[in-house]
Amino acid sequence: MLTSPRKGATGVIAAILLLAACTAGASPSASGSAAQSNAGTPTAAPTPVAEVPDLELIVPRNLFVCIDIPYPPQEAFDENGKPVGSDIDISAAIAQKLGLKFDLAHVQNTVFAVIIPALDGGKCDIIVSAQNINADRLKQVDMVPYFKAGQSIVVAKGNPKGIKAKEDLCGNTVAVQAGTTELDFLQGTSDYVGAGLSDACVKAGKKAITIKQFDKDSDALLALQSGTADAYFADSPAAGYAVAQHADQFELSGITLEVAIEGISVAKNHTKLRDGVKAALLAMISDGTYASILKKWGLEDGGLTADQVNSGKL
Repeated sequence: MLTSPRKGATGVIAAILLLAACTAGASPSASGSAAQSNAGTPTAAPTPVAEVPDLELIVPRNLFVCIDIPYPPQEAFDENGKPVGSDIDISAAIAQKLGLKFDLAHVQNTVFAVIIPALDGGKCDIIVSAQNINADRLKQVDMVPYFKAGQSIVVAKGNPKGIKAKEDLCGNTVAVQAGTTELDFLQGTSDYVGAGLSDACVKAGKKAITIKQFDKDSDALLALQSGTADAYFADSPAAGYAVAQHADQFELSGITLEVAIEGISVAKNHTKLRDGVKAALLAMISDGTYASILKKWGLEDGGLTADQVNSGKL
């Protein structure tokens, strides 16, 4: 779920990125390895937890990761334009556990709506970018469960449109990132075919939702800030982060949809890499690296257990 790292990143977005830099600590060096990064201070692995064939990597012994930035606190840019966030740290720790090189040059900033084609086209080896696992994605890629999150609605301070239930979105304008579960929920696509909220509004005799979709999540939030949208719809970590950092401008509406599991995507013909990523994540859970990364970014509530990684179930 674009090569321009800060499209529309003014006002609130710039402040969010600055805050991410302040909370992130030191970032991986552009010439360093995962072992040199601040990715939850993972313990050095004397031997890889799994072997990944060079043929399953776009550059032998290296791990390239597609991530759609910004989407704080999972991914953002610091004041120097360097990628930071829990997904960056998780990527670095996975690479370390697999004995692969990873640094900031390995982060491929990619528009979320075309992130799977980017993987299939050889831009990266894996996707670590807050992708909910759903049937449509599983037809295209294999996904290793690694995090869980709900979806929340952010409104302007004081909630001037009185949006307190999902039905209150009827007749209002909602800003959302393209290619996301949130967009599917509004327009009735993917897992929500025949159950889109906007269609439900019309069936109930209310006005349809005006959906404004953006390539970058930061632009969706900017639409709410500028007053061209009545609500911003995103995963709960991103929604909560925006409100926490700008309580004078935004508030949570109180609407939260069901929690979904996010997955790390791997090309279907790269089964050894897929299994290696899973083994690395399980090792991170076992030795505390995973919990340390989530705690660093205030995302402890989104952590999965080893059983959930293995089963893909909440």
